[in-house]
Amino acid sequence: MRYTVRLSVAARDDVDALLNYLVPRAGEVAAQNYIDRLQTFLEGFQNFPKRGTVRGEIRDGLRIVGFERSLSIAFTVEGETVYILRIMSGGQELRLDEE
Repeated sequence: MRYTVRLSVAARDDVDALLNYLVPRAGEVAAQNYIDRLQTFLEGFQNFPKRGTVRGEIRDGLRIVGFERSLSIAFTVEGETVYILRIMSGGQELRLDEE
């Protein structure tokens, strides 16, 4: 079964902020390559959605998985849909205000 992957507004903002952070530091090509790898990783949830660490003490059904040892992805699996709630860099506090 293939799951649908949906990014919250906050997760989309996280990707935009990450790109804006990376471009002046790594260059446009390297930054876009990183975002492309992230997109591919997120698409992988279509086939393997129930990975990562369950963090039910924060929110029912919440899972966290790392990406390339630099990002943490907070998500839930509801039915046949994976909801990407936030994409955070190391040390960033998890806030689920906007979903």
